[in-house]
Amino acid sequence: MKRVVIVGTGMNADMLTAEGLQAVEEADVLIGAPRLIAQFERLGKPSFAEYAPEAVAAIVADYDKERFCVLVSGDSGFYSGAEGVSRVLKKYSPTLIPGISSLSYFFARLKRPWQDAEVVSCHGRGGNLVDTVRRHLLTFVLTGGNSGELGDELTQAGFGTLTAFVGENLGMPEERILRLPVSDLSDAGTGKLAVLLVENPGYDGRVRFGIPDQEFIRGDLPMTKSEVRAVTMSRLALFPESVCCDIGAGTGSVTVEMALAAYKGRVFAVDKNQEAIRLVRENCRAFRVGNVTPISGEAPEALVTLPPLDAAFIGGSSGRLREIFDALLGKNPHIRMVINAVTLETLYEGTEAFAAHGITPEIIQAGVTRAVPAGKLHMLKGGSPVFILSGGGK
Repeated sequence: MKRVVIVGTGMNADMLTAEGLQAVEEADVLIGAPRLIAQFERLGKPSFAEYAPEAVAAIVADYDKERFCVLVSGDSGFYSGAEGVSRVLKKYSPTLIPGISSLSYFFARLKRPWQDAEVVSCHGRGGNLVDTVRRHLLTFVLTGGNSGELGDELTQAGFGTLTAFVGENLGMPEERILRLPVSDLSDAGTGKLAVLLVENPGYDGRVRFGIPDQEFIRGDLPMTKSEVRAVTMSRLALFPESVCCDIGAGTGSVTVEMALAAYKGRVFAVDKNQEAIRLVRENCRAFRVGNVTPISGEAPEALVTLPPLDAAFIGGSSGRLREIFDALLGKNPHIRMVINAVTLETLYEGTEAFAAHGITPEIIQAGVTRAVPAGKLHMLKGGSPVFILSGGGK
């Protein structure tokens, strides 16, 4: 029976654990990336410079030896190639041996604890860096040689003055550790093997519903008022990972609250008005949300290229609610949908759109009355009532 051990090599061969070193020395065959294989050439063992899971599996299956050691960088359980290799070698019940991760090594070099750091991988993954930095004091980033691009992304979101620490070629003779403003990352010339730590003393992890209207950048376009927005968001019931859409985004007030709620997901803001798209971008920057994609166009045509959505808010439909429903439900029959209607005609159209797809919506009327100064007294002033229709979802 062939035996496979997957060893996390840490930052270099000198940091290999005693258990890991024993596995390497007892192996008949070594497999791993060229950089890792080169560290053990002195052992004179048959070696294969391969790290793609399928290629590794083929070597184990075809090579006439009993004990195989697969080398992976860092720790075998921390954003490691060990995951894919373990999957394709499942029938051999591989043993995993941990190593020193780039996270623990980098924080040790900075002489700081790391238990409160949030980790995000921007190495071939869709990590939402802006929102992670906004929500946490410390954000540790695994890069893919794209530190400059990540710095530009954070700077555009208003985080250019934050302090960043760069760890490049950790554990190697050419190791370099830098401290610099986020805005300078694009000029730092960091290579492919680099990690980042971003420190945000003013972090804000709140998920806010019903943000006061005055906090938004306003234009001449209509905006969903604070109290109505809070009820609307409660009916959307978004998860942190939700992928959702604001159709008829206007100033982007609902877009922003959707983005704050779905901070690990994605929000598409659709509007046919270019001024609305400009305001959406400005408000997203003001609230430092990085998971919003503005789309200039009219629904349902503007929805064609979107992925299946978990939820959609429809604040403006240009009289095409039925078509919009067809487009949304055609991609995900279990989508959650919420409509705000300020006219009886839109209320009727929305009810019919739900009914056409066999959905009985919840319908509420929200009316907000505010106390306003009247000399030394206060009088009540009512706002226009809004019908909120919601339905669908699992």
